[in-house]
Amino acid sequence: MELGRAGLAWAAALLLAALGAQVAAAAAGDFDPYRVLGVGRSSSQADIKKAYKRLAREWHPDKNKDPGAEDKFIQISKAYEILSNEEKRANFDRYGDAGESQGYSQHQHRQFHHFHEGFYFDESFFHFPFNSERRDTSDEKYLLHFSHYINEIVPDSFKKPYLIKITSDWCFSCIHIEPVWKEVAQELEVLGVGIGVVHAGYERRLAHHLGAHSTPSILGLINGKITFFHNAVIRENLRQFVENLLPGNLVEKITDKNYIRFLSNWKKENKPHVLLFDHMPVVPLLYKLTAFAYRDYLSFGYVYVGLRGTEQLSSQYNINVYTPTMMIFKEHVDRPADVVQARDMKKQLIDDFLSQNKFLMVARLTSQRLFQELCPVKKSHRQRKHCVVLLTGEGDKFAEAYEAFLTFAVANTKDTLKFVHIYNDRQPEFADALLMDEEKYRGKSAVVILERRNNAGKIAYKTLEEAWQGSKEDNFILLDLLDQLRIDPGLLSSETVLADLNDELAPMFLIRWLYSVLDYISDCWDSLFHSNWREMMPLLSLLFSALFILFGTVIVQAFSDSSDTRDSPPSEKEETAAKTEKNDTSFSKESNRIPKKGFVEVTELTDINYNSNLVRLRPGHMNVVLILSNSTKTVLLQKFALEVYTFTGSSSLHFSFLSLDKHREWLEYLLEFAQDAAPIPNQYDKHFLERDYTGYVLALNGHKKYFCLFKPHRSGDEGGTLGSCEDYDSSLPTEGRGKSSCSPGSRSIKNKLHKLSFWMERLLEGSLQRFYIPSWPALD
Repeated sequence: MELGRAGLAWAAALLLAALGAQVAAAAAGDFDPYRVLGVGRSSSQADIKKAYKRLAREWHPDKNKDPGAEDKFIQISKAYEILSNEEKRANFDRYGDAGESQGYSQHQHRQFHHFHEGFYFDESFFHFPFNSERRDTSDEKYLLHFSHYINEIVPDSFKKPYLIKITSDWCFSCIHIEPVWKEVAQELEVLGVGIGVVHAGYERRLAHHLGAHSTPSILGLINGKITFFHNAVIRENLRQFVENLLPGNLVEKITDKNYIRFLSNWKKENKPHVLLFDHMPVVPLLYKLTAFAYRDYLSFGYVYVGLRGTEQLSSQYNINVYTPTMMIFKEHVDRPADVVQARDMKKQLIDDFLSQNKFLMVARLTSQRLFQELCPVKKSHRQRKHCVVLLTGEGDKFAEAYEAFLTFAVANTKDTLKFVHIYNDRQPEFADALLMDEEKYRGKSAVVILERRNNAGKIAYKTLEEAWQGSKEDNFILLDLLDQLRIDPGLLSSETVLADLNDELAPMFLIRWLYSVLDYISDCWDSLFHSNWREMMPLLSLLFSALFILFGTVIVQAFSDSSDTRDSPPSEKEETAAKTEKNDTSFSKESNRIPKKGFVEVTELTDINYNSNLVRLRPGHMNVVLILSNSTKTVLLQKFALEVYTFTGSSSLHFSFLSLDKHREWLEYLLEFAQDAAPIPNQYDKHFLERDYTGYVLALNGHKKYFCLFKPHRSGDEGGTLGSCEDYDSSLPTEGRGKSSCSPGSRSIKNKLHKLSFWMERLLEGSLQRFYIPSWPALD
């Protein structure tokens, strides 16, 4: 009896649980993909796709600046993902849910968490772990969108590397690597590595831009360059992957033998030099990341205090070998400008320390970017910043003046003052703009106080009247001038516009080009070595297709050449071509259309080939049609072939003939649209059927629906290309027309096509009159 009651309790529990799932699904059904896309439940896939494209263009965050555009775009993408998949759409239509977010809300969980005494229903009974909404929400703060990636992440990758994961829903492998990813992401983010997550389902454009064709994928981004991770997803491999992204020459190993050379390079590199003393045998990743972030401002060296050969270095600077120590050296190599020690070097501590020591005490202006950072444009009267510039030269001759200026700068360092120097011979335009009397300062140093007024190069300045020699009197004059400047900013009475400074430390173009080529080769090799066959198939297909086309063309050309050498034009055509060349030498010299065959292919225009040879003729192609009768067919075709033979090399020309006996009405219809050039008599004229159109040539453009007309040549007509051997006067009696000079008896049939070649020349030039028709008539 008890067993029966227990069984009934189980059945009731399962039944109510199923009903509760449907209730929960209905509660979760507030998200209606049909309503989001604005389509009906019976809409086709084409309608759904059309609606999605329209809404995606309207609500894309890159184009729509509405604050809710991003959320709306995500909803649109999710709705399309459901409705474009027939299985998910069927699940939604059947259960009100696509199978992605099944489960109870918190209220339903509390209601069914303890449904019956002795029966416990865990929430995992109704939830699927591979859904993105059930996954750890720690990825949400790292989610990337296309505009955010392009505008912020890529520029920031020049300061720090990024580790990016590509994930999606229903990805079991993504679940497998998630614990490792979470641990490594938290660890690397503290060190200064950027972390990003791209959801391939919602950010397909970004995933495609990154080249991620499968999920999960992990890639690194540094200096705008993408590198994919191809090893097992474990902590050590991911850390090593990030470390390999960094350039190899960021940190130099320093010992007793090379520390003097390293610290003395401050003058050549125009940078402070940083030394980190630590007991780790390898350079810590934190220090490498820091060196990458500040590589434009500082040079970094690492001293392993446990290594033999660093005792002198540690002793000279009184280093505590048990505590990591960071020192910054500027113009003096015998003593550091600043020191920081800490048992646990944190990123924030290092950043604060380095950001205050990015420049030398008297930095040399070597580029416009450095000038703008050291001497920023004033923003307000309270934020005035003045630059004291020493214009000097190179060599021992100017060393004394520079040392005196450096001593003065160290003693008078303030937030509102920056001391810099510049070499006159390396920045001549800068020096010439500030030194009006060049003869007075020739071979000497000068001091100028300036304030930048705008980014266009406008400055206010004052030059010391006497050359700077570093004497006590010079120091007193400069100090007095700076004191007056705090009280009266109008002391800078002179103004000028400075040109941009030359970048003295930029590498040569050839070296930059060589580095770019090496990077490109490295990228190609890396992609070729690590790409799987699925990714390589398009490239291999393209390669084999190109090779097939190349060899096929060579083989066809070889057979074509051999057949051309065997074929030769008929002897009669050769003789006629020779006569034509003799009479029209200028035409033969100018013609560059070499015939490809030794004969002219002329086909008859019939009902069968009418559409293909005219109505559906490809754009840019023309069909040249000769009008003939059965009695003149042989003679006119021979003459036609001789006249157009030199034009057969043009692939856009086709040659045909039309029987006047069969298709007179079709021709008469066309000629009605050319009344000015060939007036057509009334069809009730008694001579209508006697009209002789043999020898007419029509150039028909089937695509644009127009034709050009050639009328047979008649004696004494110099403009025979457009002249007619018919006077078309239907009022003349038969006897009168018989006496006309253009009657068939007054010339041979062959002469009808005289000067056709000149007409063909004008046809190709596009100088002939065109007669347009509304549509091509049926040939019958």
